[in-house]
Amino acid sequence: MNKLPLIIKREYLAKVRNKSFVIMTFLSPILMVGMILLIAYLTKLNDSEKRVIAVLNESDFFSTEFLSNETTSYVNYRDLTLEEAKDSTINMGYYGLVYVPEENTLELVSQRAFFYSVDAPNTTILESLERIFKERLKQERLRELGISPSEYAEMDRTFQMNISTFEGEQNLKGINEIKAIIGGGFGYLIMMFIIIYGGFVMRSVIEEKTSRIIEVIVSSVKPFQLMLGKIIGTSLAGITQFGIWIVSGTILLFIAMAIFDIDPSDVSGRGAIPAIGQGVNSGIPSADLTMQLYAQELFDIPWGLLITFFLVYFILGYLIYSSIYAAIGAAVDNETDTQQFIFPIILPLMLAIYVGFFSVFSNPHGPIAVGFSIFPLTSPIVMMMRLPGGIGEGGVPVWQLISSILILMATFIGIVWLAAKIYRVGILMYGKKPSYKELFKWLKY
Repeated sequence: MNKLPLIIKREYLAKVRNKSFVIMTFLSPILMVGMILLIAYLTKLNDSEKRVIAVLNESDFFSTEFLSNETTSYVNYRDLTLEEAKDSTINMGYYGLVYVPEENTLELVSQRAFFYSVDAPNTTILESLERIFKERLKQERLRELGISPSEYAEMDRTFQMNISTFEGEQNLKGINEIKAIIGGGFGYLIMMFIIIYGGFVMRSVIEEKTSRIIEVIVSSVKPFQLMLGKIIGTSLAGITQFGIWIVSGTILLFIAMAIFDIDPSDVSGRGAIPAIGQGVNSGIPSADLTMQLYAQELFDIPWGLLITFFLVYFILGYLIYSSIYAAIGAAVDNETDTQQFIFPIILPLMLAIYVGFFSVFSNPHGPIAVGFSIFPLTSPIVMMMRLPGGIGEGGVPVWQLISSILILMATFIGIVWLAAKIYRVGILMYGKKPSYKELFKWLKY
């Protein structure tokens, strides 16, 4: 194994000195931040567009219901026929026309009301118009039942359940989903790294095999050492790239916080948050306090622990999958022949992403979430979705975390042992497209 460090060094330097590697390492964080800012800007620009809607109201049941707001402005037409109102709306370039006909009952008015537009209307606009009619219908029906407007307002008052921990600290609705999304982001990074860098290992093996350089290399290096060196060298290159992304991302974060005047010290600790039942709102926090609580929860996420275990699961997950990629690269003669073997590799990763999101969102400590976070081919992704909730009481039990890592290590050893058998036979095999049956035979050699 004395030649293994040389192979690792060769593979590592070959990757980090590659021009595309260097460019993407420093350009990716900038592109990512730029894309997020562009999306935010375009969304704001799109939402800032104010639509003008004409209203032809012939009914006595509607008077002040069509009120202008930040996104929609209503223009009332009077003493016009429907056709004249349509022509005027088109000529003025308005977004559409709401026609409220004259009928004896509100039920008939609502049934025969129309919204005219050039194209299919925006869903948000249509829903806001439907709410106006729905609210008016509800008021009229309640009035017929003898309920006054004040009684209706009291009856229609919103309700919010007070939620708290047993220690009296404020709980937040949806915080588990937010943490799962954060963990899912880390899990998605692991999946992308496995696919990208595993592909690097596979292509490297195929290139050396097709150029016949491998015949010279294996004359002085054992195939197992060569495979392990490629896997570890590429893994170190990936960790280097990720480390640079972390540093540059942190710098960009502080720059963004300076530009938008965000001060994390303004977020007070839990000690400053009133206990449940105290204050005017009896445990229902104000909007500002709610945002403060959410910000505090995000700052309280064990980021250092999360990044540490991200590296652990990234390395172990990558080592497992890259061993399989290396075996596939040794078994085929060109990248086209790898297609039949790639999908079974990607399938557990895709399963981990989708099943992980569904299970962790609804029940992070349920049997499905726990099972997928321990199963070695899906645990690097699903466990990362559960870890933002912490470790120990209220979070991931310590025994599950330790079991997951130990099973990953054992799986890595077993898969490397099997992949080495395929690698040893396939690395010098040319001109034949292998099948699953033939790969199984190579495992017996």
